[in-house]
Amino acid sequence: MTKGFKIKLGEGGYGDVYRGNLISGPFVAIKMLKIKSNATGQDFISEVATIGRIYHSNVVRLIGFCVEGSKRALVYEYMPNGSLDKYIFNKEGVISLTCNQIYEISLGVARGISYLHEGCDMQILHFDIKPHNILLDETFIPKVSDFGLAKLYPIDNSIVTLTAARGTIGYMAPELFYYNIGGISYKADVYSFGMLLIEMASRRRNLNPHAENSSELYFPFWIYDQLVKNREREMEDIIMEEINDVLKKMFIVALWCIQLKPVDRPSMNRVVEMLEGDIENIEMPPKPLLYPHETIQENLDINSNETVSDVGSTSYVEEIATNPLLKYSA
Repeated sequence: MTKGFKIKLGEGGYGDVYRGNLISGPFVAIKMLKIKSNATGQDFISEVATIGRIYHSNVVRLIGFCVEGSKRALVYEYMPNGSLDKYIFNKEGVISLTCNQIYEISLGVARGISYLHEGCDMQILHFDIKPHNILLDETFIPKVSDFGLAKLYPIDNSIVTLTAARGTIGYMAPELFYYNIGGISYKADVYSFGMLLIEMASRRRNLNPHAENSSELYFPFWIYDQLVKNREREMEDIIMEEINDVLKKMFIVALWCIQLKPVDRPSMNRVVEMLEGDIENIEMPPKPLLYPHETIQENLDINSNETVSDVGSTSYVEEIATNPLLKYSA
């Protein structure tokens, strides 16, 4: 099918993807899973079981799979325009998408995730929503892909159990690290979508570990301040285009999605409604917090005479200072 794996489309932590050709004519994308010596094939089984029950225009379609000895392959529909990341991070030689195209893509992604959460007989949590995992077809219709980390749960499960944090740093929800801000649920995908949405609207990455101050380190802070002050001309210098109501709406919806506590985030169904609706009907969210200890610091500023007890054996502040993974995780 692949003519000896001649054309490589991409690679990731779970396998390389090659272009193939079915006997019936159409191109396909073939994902060859990396199999570790001690692997049980659970990632392969998980992805087949998960995506095999999905039928939605904004979710990539699994055509089939192959198993031969230790080799395992997943056969997907071919997406000729590749992944979203190369269009929003200004990669050389790639066409620039218009503001309306970016908006339509964001709406399609939101609908796809909403379907995963509420449209199947089982709730599917993706746990790895990011630009690299959003693929675009020949007409730039987006499709959510890569279900290697996905988990299935009964629809009525509000809180799920994970044995370890999963996802990509920069898009992972804070409750995957800070267990006392709320349980792990579909709201983890909502958070990841919010981080994706800000990157789409701004066309720049949210996290810059080399920045000199916090507003540059975590771009959503800067966006929030500019929206509150309504200083659009300053934003033009950063985003390189006029901020219209469509982009402003995307930013506001995103800021709702990345609220620190899961309970404060909307469902993906509500996210779709907000994106489809008028900006005048969307209330401005509270300023997002990067770490739980910021909430404590706010309380200290208000009640300077009160003390804050440690959570467990380590305070939030100590936890941030001593664990660099947590420092850049949210």
